[in-house]
Amino acid sequence: MDFNALTKLSYGMYVVGTKDNERFCGCIANSLIQITAEPATVALSINHNNYTNECIKNTKKFSICVLGEKTNPIIIGTFGFRSARDVNKFDNTEYKVINDLPICQDSCAYLLCDLINTVETATHTIFIAQVTQCETIKNDIPMTYAYYHNVIKGKSPKNAPTYIAN
Repeated sequence: MDFNALTKLSYGMYVVGTKDNERFCGCIANSLIQITAEPATVALSINHNNYTNECIKNTKKFSICVLGEKTNPIIIGTFGFRSARDVNKFDNTEYKVINDLPICQDSCAYLLCDLINTVETATHTIFIAQVTQCETIKNDIPMTYAYYHNVIKGKSPKNAPTYIAN
């Protein structure tokens, strides 16, 4: 089977934010889809090993920040290749708080989501959530996963749903 065919699917790049008992935490996600328009509902896939997964299950809410082509790649490194168990990812990130959720300012838009349901797969949880608020932050072209790989020359961590071992 040619798993590279899966890289031809269209993906975006997102910072997912939530909260543990004491602080904000988050991770990079690339598997997000809109399910319905009314009510606005999305599905988000997060690896079981990600601390953010555990925190979303506890808080039942999360933010999604849509990264743009002009987003500083350091954001992806900070949120995609380090664990919130070990480091506060928001320490060196410009963000604001809306409804007790972190919003990364270096993004195109944000969505605030309330958890409706979860679906467990072998490696990931699919979070189904209603969008309770959303807003455009700045005019930028949303970053696709292809742009991240082909232009920025970014890599995928093992927890990514699209990770392919070389």
